[in-house]
Amino acid sequence: MTTSSQPLLRVDRLHVDLAIEGELRPVIHDVSFELSPGQALGLVGESGSGKSMTARSVMRLLPPKAVVQGRIEFDGADVLTLDRTALRQYYTREVAMIFQDPSAHINPVRTIGAFLTEAMRTNLGHSRAKAEARAVQLLDEVGIPEPRRRLRQYPHELSGGLLQRVMIASALALEPRLLIADEPTTALDVTRQMEVMAILEDLRAERSLAMLFITHDLDLAEAICDQTAVMYAGSIVERQPTTALHAEPLHPYTRALIGSRPRLDGRAERLNAVGGRPVSAFEAGAGCAFAPRCASSRPGCVDVRPVLEPRGEGEVACLRVEELMGERRSAAAPERIVG
Repeated sequence: MTTSSQPLLRVDRLHVDLAIEGELRPVIHDVSFELSPGQALGLVGESGSGKSMTARSVMRLLPPKAVVQGRIEFDGADVLTLDRTALRQYYTREVAMIFQDPSAHINPVRTIGAFLTEAMRTNLGHSRAKAEARAVQLLDEVGIPEPRRRLRQYPHELSGGLLQRVMIASALALEPRLLIADEPTTALDVTRQMEVMAILEDLRAERSLAMLFITHDLDLAEAICDQTAVMYAGSIVERQPTTALHAEPLHPYTRALIGSRPRLDGRAERLNAVGGRPVSAFEAGAGCAFAPRCASSRPGCVDVRPVLEPRGEGEVACLRVEELMGERRSAAAPERIVG
């Protein structure tokens, strides 16, 4: 797949405060990344790490009293300062979002056809016939059998997997350049998950879509994303090309997440788990937010907050990364035989 070297989306030092229990508290801290046409970036981490809030910041779907600092650029324009007309264009023609629960975002008393054609008729000026023809084409593209018949059906007549495909078709109806997928397979079984992932990957390749993929599942991110950014306590703690991240994770949190996955090549008595409780950005102290849960932490880790620093093709925020990588290399080196 061909990708452009010029970023379509640039998030620079994003910081978001929300009113929580009557006072402003940080939920996103100093998040930066870039996304080019045709590229997929995965945001992974435990619940509460800031993944969905980052996506909603890109969409400008934050609560009215949210305080946002930093910059979000789409094709060179500052999303945070768009006026009403430009923001409508941004929503209807540039970016689309797939939510994790399709049944909560599709009107249950309207047909699938009405749901799919409304935006095309309103925003593109399509006639009913043209919009319906396009809807049939989209349903066929996302692998829904008998697409014309589906237009007359209601949401309750479709399975969860088919409804999620309808959501994907709806997101693609206005030909967006950026697709944000927020846990799009959460409610699906493993077989349906892989079918939906294959559809997203094919459509990204065909349309050169930029995609921001939000998930807690590292395996899903590995299947579809070129780059993966790991979030913890509202910050990105590591970003690498996905293959490199899985082969040699740099941050102790990333290693812990990868180590907690079930193994398919053998039987384990017990799954590994990341000890302790995940914290939100506003609960983090002055030092490394992961330090209380980190087996590799030292006293200095709780005093200084690490910042993302370049390493290889990616970035990592860990004060001990050089030391830890040296220890792993020594442990992996073959024993020398002298004699």
